[in-house]
Amino acid sequence: MNQDLSILHLVLNASLVVQLVMLLLMVISVSSWAAIFRKLFAIKRVNALNDEFEREFWSGTSLNDLFGAAAKNARNSGPMERIFASGMREYHKLHEKQITDASTLMDGARRAMRASFQREMDVVEINLSFIASVGSVSPYVGLFGTVWGVMHSFTGLASLQQVTLATVAPGIAEALVSTAIGLFAAIPAVVAYNRFARDIDRIAIKLETFIEEFSNILQRNVGAQSASGR
Repeated sequence: MNQDLSILHLVLNASLVVQLVMLLLMVISVSSWAAIFRKLFAIKRVNALNDEFEREFWSGTSLNDLFGAAAKNARNSGPMERIFASGMREYHKLHEKQITDASTLMDGARRAMRASFQREMDVVEINLSFIASVGSVSPYVGLFGTVWGVMHSFTGLASLQQVTLATVAPGIAEALVSTAIGLFAAIPAVVAYNRFARDIDRIAIKLETFIEEFSNILQRNVGAQSASGR
């Protein structure tokens, strides 16, 4: 009895549709775990790069030196450094066009940083929707396999004269394995999605705060240059 109801035996003896559902759920589960680990390392790297640049930014290094370093290190820089570089780039472009109006300079730099912010957040959120879909859809896919397996089991029992628990149990157990695999795929995905959504919100808040702080620094510089120009 124990051997007949082992997980491997149940999977191998399930109907073809249920086996296909199980296979699909296993593929989804493996893909979900791969996406989870990629996202975990990606968010860890983003936070490390942002913290490193923020320390350098507030260390007293001049903006021009930071901009030069960001331009040279564009491929390996973090989101915060790229946002800073986009603001400085637009600021210098407007200066080269002989634009001295403070509001125009600030609006241009801020718009460039906001556009860069949106691009960076799109990159950070890659695979997040897939993880969310796995968490929400997998139980229903598993339930479909279970319902189909139960239907197949009862169809096979219809021709029997006498039905006992021993004849019903294997078919029901085979069907329930599909739901178990669906939950196995869904639960880690839901937990990971909630964790990543919280981490990404923190990254977004940190980047938006930096944009405002850097805008204030630029505004003071523009004000000082206007005063010295007079």
